[in-house]
Amino acid sequence: MKIPVNTASHQYEVTIGNEILTNAIESYGNLIKKADKLFVLTDKNVWDNQGTYFKEHFPYPFEVFVMPPGEECKSFDNFQGAHTFLIEKKCTRKSILFAFGGGAVGDLTGFVAATYMRGIPFIQIPTTILAHDSAVGGKTAINHPLGKNLVGAFYQPEGVIYDIHFLQSLNAREVRSGMAEVVKHAMISDEKWLTELMASPDFYKMGQEKLAHHLKLGIEVKAKIVAEDETEQSVRKYLNFGHTYGHALEAAAGYGGLAHGEAVMIGMVYALLLSERYGHISRSFTKTFLHYAYHTGYPVEQLAKYPFETLQPFIVKDKKAEYGELKFVLLSKIGKPFMQTIDLTECRKVDSEFRALIMEVCK
Repeated sequence: MKIPVNTASHQYEVTIGNEILTNAIESYGNLIKKADKLFVLTDKNVWDNQGTYFKEHFPYPFEVFVMPPGEECKSFDNFQGAHTFLIEKKCTRKSILFAFGGGAVGDLTGFVAATYMRGIPFIQIPTTILAHDSAVGGKTAINHPLGKNLVGAFYQPEGVIYDIHFLQSLNAREVRSGMAEVVKHAMISDEKWLTELMASPDFYKMGQEKLAHHLKLGIEVKAKIVAEDETEQSVRKYLNFGHTYGHALEAAAGYGGLAHGEAVMIGMVYALLLSERYGHISRSFTKTFLHYAYHTGYPVEQLAKYPFETLQPFIVKDKKAEYGELKFVLLSKIGKPFMQTIDLTECRKVDSEFRALIMEVCK
C-alpha cells in the first residue's frame, strides 16, 4: 500500500508491505538511473541481523557505511565520520543515500544528506516500528551533549520504503518502544482507535496484518499533519504530545537508559495530568491509561530514579520552549490536542502528583 506525503517543499510516498524491498527500490528506477553512486548508511546491529536479506533483495550495486548502534549513531563524531566516508568514496551531488535502520540511523542519514554538498537525495528504509514516525516528515538531527536533536534540519526524503519483514527481528522492548508512537498518534487523532489499541495490549504477539493496519493509520496521521505544517510552526507541534517530559526523562537517564518510546509513554501520562487541569481529561482516564502502560510493560516505575531536579534542566532546554516559556501539547479531549504554556512551578507540582499516582496505581 502507498501513502502520499504532500509537503510544501516536496511530495513523496510511503510504501508499506511485507517483503517488498526489491520491487519498492525498483520503483525508484528513474531516479536511481541518474545517480552515479548509491550509499547505504546503517548501524552494526541492523547490518549484522538484516544485512544478508538486504544484500539479497537490494537490486543495485551500493557501498555501505556501518555506524555504531543507538544514540551514539547521532553523535558529532559519527556525523563527521559519515561525511568523511562519503568524501573518500567520491560521493557527489548525483549520489543517493539510503537510511537502512531505526530512527537514529534515519535521523543521522537525513542530516548527512541535508548537509553533504548542501543537499543530496536520500531514501528511508526503516527497520523498526518507532521509525514509522521518525522516517516520515523530514525531521533530521543529531544530538548535542546538552540535549537531544538540537542540531538538525527539515529535509524531506525522496521516499520511504517500509518493509515490515524487518520488524520480525525486533524484541519485545523494541516493539513496545515503537508502539508508543502509534499510541501517541491515536491520542491526538481518534478515541475509537485508541480504545482499540488499549484493548489489545500484547503488542509483541500482534499479527503482521494487524500491525500493518495500525502502522498505516499512524503514518496517515503523521502525513496529514506534516502536509499542513512542514516546519513545525503550528499543528505539527501536536506530534510532540508526551515528548517534552519524555525527552527530559530520556536525557536524564542517559541516552539508551530508557528507550525513546518508553520515555514518551511516561511523558504522555504526565501530559494527561496537565490535560486534566486545562482540558476535559478525567482522572479516571489518566489512571486507566497509566495502569494500561504499566501492565503492558512500560517501565513507569523507573521515574523514581530521576527526581524533578534532574529533569528540570532538560525541560527548560526543550526545543518547544518559546521566549523562555514552556509549551506543552495537551488534550482538551482524546483526539483534540492544543498548545498550553506551563510555568516551572506548576511543572514541579504535577511531577509530584505523577509520582504519587504511580505509587497508587502501579502495584
